[in-house]
Amino acid sequence: MSQPEIDPDLAFIREAVHAMPIARTLGVEVTALRRGHAELRTPIADAMTFRPGQLQAAAVFAAGDCAAVAAAGTLLEPGSWAATIDGTIKLVAPASGTGLRAVGRVVDAGRLLTTCAAEVYAVDGDAERLCATWLGTARRMTPRLV
Repeated sequence: MSQPEIDPDLAFIREAVHAMPIARTLGVEVTALRRGHAELRTPIADAMTFRPGQLQAAAVFAAGDCAAVAAAGTLLEPGSWAATIDGTIKLVAPASGTGLRAVGRVVDAGRLLTTCAAEVYAVDGDAERLCATWLGTARRMTPRLV
């Protein structure tokens, strides 16, 4: 297995994704991070399927969401984070196989809002097939001073 392609300056994004309960539940692993780009892998677990080997749409949405918003987060300074404020998904093929690979990217970055997208691929061995596209908006969040 190859080493993750994580920009060391962006390791805080990987930690933020891995700290999210939904990401832990789904088994999300961040495999690549660079400015404006994030890649994640998610295994297809029986508990997340609606029929044997076919992932439920909510889990596919979550994979796309995590990848796209992680990509948005790569443009932020440490101490800030990106939070989803809206998202939509288009399912184009069954999410079946052994896992998903979600590739997130920034479409347009603003000071407060970032439009981001992800392509989600169903993985089975060496074969990949596009199963969904995700488009949404993330908001820059900062700690509040009291």
